[in-house]
Amino acid sequence: MHYFLNGGLLSFDTGFGFWVFVTTLIFLFAMNKWLVPPIMSALKEREERIRDSMETAEKALAQAEEISKNNEKALKEAEVIAQKIRKEAIEDAEKLREERIDKATKDAEKLLENARLKIEQEKKSALKELRNQVAELAVQSASIIIKSELDKKKSQHLVDSFINDLSKNN
Repeated sequence: MHYFLNGGLLSFDTGFGFWVFVTTLIFLFAMNKWLVPPIMSALKEREERIRDSMETAEKALAQAEEISKNNEKALKEAEVIAQKIRKEAIEDAEKLREERIDKATKDAEKLLENARLKIEQEKKSALKELRNQVAELAVQSASIIIKSELDKKKSQHLVDSFINDLSKNN
């Protein structure tokens, strides 16, 4: 037991303890004076960078969300515009179709009217020619039948009045 009391493991030397205490104080003072401030400022800078990074990330996220909303809005507007354009195109096509049908109908009516007029003209021309032929035949027949009694001038007059009477009756 003596071993422990005279310089053993549990023995305490006051001089040595004093110097350990003084060096520990000097070490703590030096640490506090020269090492802790740069470490603290580095930690503060790092904390500020992290805070700035987080704020930037939050802003970027907010901007991304805003852009996403704007894109969705633009997409919806584009769909509305596309539907409007489609509707206008269909209306224009329908209008063009109706215009073509109207034009074709008018052209057909015009052709029919022209055909009717031409037929009417041909009919009048044929009737006129037929009258002339009938008149000529009547004159020839009458001249043969009445050759001795009437002259040609009187016969023509009789045939013309006969044809005029026929025209009035028709």
